[in-house]
Amino acid sequence: MVIINDKKYSIKTLGLLTGQMDADIEKVPENILIIAQVVDDPDSLPYLLETLKYMKIDDMEKFRFVLLRVQIDSQLHLNEDMEKYHKRLFVSQVIEKLIYGELLLEAGKEDEEDEDED
Repeated sequence: MVIINDKKYSIKTLGLLTGQMDADIEKVPENILIIAQVVDDPDSLPYLLETLKYMKIDDMEKFRFVLLRVQIDSQLHLNEDMEKYHKRLFVSQVIEKLIYGELLLEAGKEDEEDEDED
C-alpha cells in the first residue's frame, strides 16, 4: 500500500492502471487515483458516479486502456477470487459505459452481429 493525498492505494492496482510494472507513484494522475479507489473498493462506485462521469481526461482513447486493463486482468484472475474479480470487472465496465457509452470488449456482440448477417 502507498498513501497519496491521505488516501491508501494498492501499488499493484496503480501499476495495472498505468500499464507499468513499477508505476511512478509521484506521477499518477488524479483520474487514475479515482479509478484505483473504485477498483480497490467496488462498493464505493455508487457514491462516485458523478465524479467519474465529469472527471478530467486528457486523452480519451488512451484512458480507455486503463479500463480495458482492469477488465482483462479481472477475466484472467476470475478463478482465483470470483467475487473480488467479478466486482472489479463490473466496476470497470460500468465506468466505461458511463464515459464512452459502450463497451469496447463486449462479450457476445460479435456473435450477435454474425447471426444478423445470416
